[in-house]
Amino acid sequence: MRNPWTMKMEQFTAFSDMERRRLDELIRARQDQHAPKDDIIADGAHSGLCHVVLSGLACRYKLLPDGGRQIMAFLIPGDLCDAEIFILKVMDHGVAAITPTVTALIPADDMKALLRETSSLGEALWWGTMTDLGVLRERIVDEGRRDAYVRIAHLFYEMLVRYRMVELTDGDSFEFPITQTDLADATGLTPAHANRTLQKLRADRLIELSGGVLTVLDPARLKQAAHFNGEYLHLDRVHDRASVGQRAGDLV
Repeated sequence: MRNPWTMKMEQFTAFSDMERRRLDELIRARQDQHAPKDDIIADGAHSGLCHVVLSGLACRYKLLPDGGRQIMAFLIPGDLCDAEIFILKVMDHGVAAITPTVTALIPADDMKALLRETSSLGEALWWGTMTDLGVLRERIVDEGRRDAYVRIAHLFYEMLVRYRMVELTDGDSFEFPITQTDLADATGLTPAHANRTLQKLRADRLIELSGGVLTVLDPARLKQAAHFNGEYLHLDRVHDRASVGQRAGDLV
């Protein structure tokens, strides 16, 4: 299996063989397995290790005093969960597994060394951080300005692009085993409202979600329904890198 962390960052720039080997060594040195609902890193915790998702599905979340949960982002293979942990004293949100998830544990000193380099690796890590922040900004726009239909369509189209970055799509299908509650917590809707909106997307023949697999039936129409502008993913520097079916950059 190819290193999904490398695959994601090579959407920004191509690495040398030596740089790819270095990233492979980092993710192979130490790995951890997480059961569904387990914290990968808890809100308020500190760790000397950074986590990269290698397989499975996780999320950034915040628990409210009344027990409510806000999912701020879904994390898929290739995503760095907590690049900030070696700079900040504690995490200001939690990261939890949604499905059985495997992460690579990267020592903070190694991450610092990568970020301080002027090589392609250092630049690509900064690019990854900027795209993660872009995803979070889109969730703010969701809550403030998009209606339920548009925000769920936008989330689904965004996930198609992100899964294609790491070549985890089968045509226009990808594993996305979220519950109705997960979808509601990620979109700021009630479970009932999220379910009604999901049913409308199905009725409009834009998506299918069955058995934990999301299929985009008509990417062009879903993109239009989502009012999707992928500039926040910063894939404009992708060149000559084929993925399954299409490059991720072709979707934005």
